[in-house]
Amino acid sequence: MSAEAWIMFAVFWAVFVTTPGPNAVNCITNGMTIGFRRALPGVAAILTQAALFLTLSALGVTALLTASPIGFQVAKLIGAGFLVYLGIRGWIMARTPVRMEERPAGSVYWRAFAIATINPKSVAGYLAAFSQFVQPDVPIWSQMWVIFPTALSLTALSYLGYTGLGAGLGRAALGAVFNVWLRRALACCFIIYGVLLGSTAAPVGRV
Repeated sequence: MSAEAWIMFAVFWAVFVTTPGPNAVNCITNGMTIGFRRALPGVAAILTQAALFLTLSALGVTALLTASPIGFQVAKLIGAGFLVYLGIRGWIMARTPVRMEERPAGSVYWRAFAIATINPKSVAGYLAAFSQFVQPDVPIWSQMWVIFPTALSLTALSYLGYTGLGAGLGRAALGAVFNVWLRRALACCFIIYGVLLGSTAAPVGRV
């Protein structure tokens, strides 16, 4: 990958991972309710999903999955239902006082992994990255030595930042009235993302 292509990819990826979406909302929520340190498994889950999707994209599997309308539709509806469920649950729990919960690390990890995996932004983003920035005349795995560390470093910085933001909001809002509305706003984001996911068409792209 040339220096110019790497810069373009890095800028694209920075925008891709910093644009608020379900992952960001989940990181903020985790930071608010369980604190920064206990929320770190959620960031690790997003990095796991990113590494998995990068590998699958390099192998062409992501493009193959999006070429199956039925498979995409089923996965889309399951993902939409999950996000709407999280939103409704968050709305109901919004009046519960914020406290540093003792959630198992495994629970934090697998919930974050599920949210990251069903996010339609992920499939579209990886397809865009591999269709626009990977050079077809250069062996893919030689380019992955540049793509992997760049993508994972930017992803980690972004979601660590969102988690830290949530932790700061949680400390500032403990016992505050506006905290209920903040948590309800985050819950509404999950519901909106779920509805949008349920109405999306399969992303088009090539690997």
